[in-house]
Amino acid sequence: MLTHVWGLLSHPYREWKQMHDERETVTHLYAHHVLIMGAIPVICAYIGTTQVGWGLGGERVIKLNLLDAFYAGIVFYIAILAAVFMMGSVIHWMAQRYANPPSRRRCVIFAGYLATPIFLSGIVALYPVVWLCLLAGIIGLCYTAYLLYVGIPAFLDISSEEGFIVSSTTLAIGVLVLEAMLAVTVLLWGYGERILLSLF
Repeated sequence: MLTHVWGLLSHPYREWKQMHDERETVTHLYAHHVLIMGAIPVICAYIGTTQVGWGLGGERVIKLNLLDAFYAGIVFYIAILAAVFMMGSVIHWMAQRYANPPSRRRCVIFAGYLATPIFLSGIVALYPVVWLCLLAGIIGLCYTAYLLYVGIPAFLDISSEEGFIVSSTTLAIGVLVLEAMLAVTVLLWGYGERILLSLF
């Protein structure tokens, strides 16, 4: 369980090469990695929004009640699981331009492991100050971009030169998906609505 997390963080190229030779399935990926890692930001956000409260760094915070936060967490979790599969499908679609494109299964597995830094950055939601969450998200995204550029040739067997377009496009779409998820998350956890009401 979670055997590749430390390897992706400490020696990503070697870890991608090792994963390349494994007979991973999408079901196993979700059961042993995505379902567990994807729960990190959800659980941390649930604890943070109900026990600490959203804030901008000042004294004023907005706490959610347990039931509202629970329902929001379920929707957030489902969105995370769907986003992994969607990004895998995007990578698969982009790779079709090459002579030997990887299978959709392999691309979804790649996307699942690729999201590891983003999942881990969700730990900061235990103390949900907006600027801190944004900073952690940017750091997670930067390392995810590094894993993407390293993993395209090592895991998907696409050369660095050919994979540059796939990497760049995937990263751009991934950023859009992440921004959309962050926007939905803010709305789900009730922060955006309450701030707007306080302004008017």
